[in-house]
Amino acid sequence: MRILIISGLSGSGKSTAVRALEDEGFFCLDNLPVTLFPTFIDLVDNSKNRVRDVALVMDIRGRDFLKGYEKVIQEIRELGHSVEIYFFDATDEVLIRRFSETRRRHPALESESVPDGIRFEREQLAGLRRIATTIIDTSELNVHQLKELIITRIKGKQGSREMTVHLQSFGYRFGIPLEADMVMDVRFLPNPHFIPDLKEFCGLDPKISSFVLEKPATAIFLDKFTALLGFLLPCYRHEGKSYLTVSIGCTGGRHRSVVIVEALRDFFAGENIKLKITHRDIEKGVA
Repeated sequence: MRILIISGLSGSGKSTAVRALEDEGFFCLDNLPVTLFPTFIDLVDNSKNRVRDVALVMDIRGRDFLKGYEKVIQEIRELGHSVEIYFFDATDEVLIRRFSETRRRHPALESESVPDGIRFEREQLAGLRRIATTIIDTSELNVHQLKELIITRIKGKQGSREMTVHLQSFGYRFGIPLEADMVMDVRFLPNPHFIPDLKEFCGLDPKISSFVLEKPATAIFLDKFTALLGFLLPCYRHEGKSYLTVSIGCTGGRHRSVVIVEALRDFFAGENIKLKITHRDIEKGVA
């Protein structure tokens, strides 16, 4: 297994890092006593569900973790597992500001001031910081930048740019998809429903596709809409968005919206994303 031990100063971004790891398929466990490390690893090893990536959060809340962790980590490595220690840090000024914004007490010394708690925590975690394989200073990072940094560290530069796009057609007659991030109405395009020889076919049929795509308005629309998407996708990635749902709607979700979704397939295929395509209402009615 690949085991990441997540530790560091309170308020330094550990929770954000764990959420990013969970999104990448890591099994994450918070505040497990160090004495249970070997038992947990053994249970996972013998589980029917093959877990390969594990993140264990250990910090000042588990005081017993600070006793004997080096020995336990060495034992796990000797069993053949990869163990990495990610230590999250930030300047005192930034940590004090974050505690002030959240109005939290410091977990290390709840009866003392936040600066006293930070000093005590630094002293207690100094040894762990020295043996950390990776130290991440989050002082100048926002939530999205930290997530991006974590994914880059665990998957490499290519992985950090990966994004999933769900491209779906739908019919306004059956309601706008609640999960949609972006909705585009294509009911302005000529409707095959009013052509007797085309009405019975759906947007996946070449006859319908040709009818819709040969119209000048369709070509202009696709040119402008793909330009908009080409601008937005890098912006969404930069802000840490990993999943985007683009919904294309016509009246019944059977003709025009289906054609446009299929026409956009090639555009998204060249954007270094995972593409999922569904036609929600293609069997429900006519456009």
